[in-house]
Amino acid sequence: MASSAETGSTTGTRDKDYNLIWYVESCLSNALRLETYIQDAEREKDTELVDLFRKAQADSRKGAELGKRLLRARLND
Repeated sequence: MASSAETGSTTGTRDKDYNLIWYVESCLSNALRLETYIQDAEREKDTELVDLFRKAQADSRKGAELGKRLLRARLND
């Protein structure tokens, strides 16, 4: 019975590398989306939400930076 799990044969990229690329893209995409949420909360003068979304955005940026660092190190091997 064949496994349905992707191991890189279809994409040409090993799962763990693909997963890392996906993670970085997701973090960056989330940071962009949160910018809209921050602007919406600022327009409504909801400082509690602004603070929450800014923290979440900072966490997403940090995750992206950590992931990019790992990608650079692995792609240079």
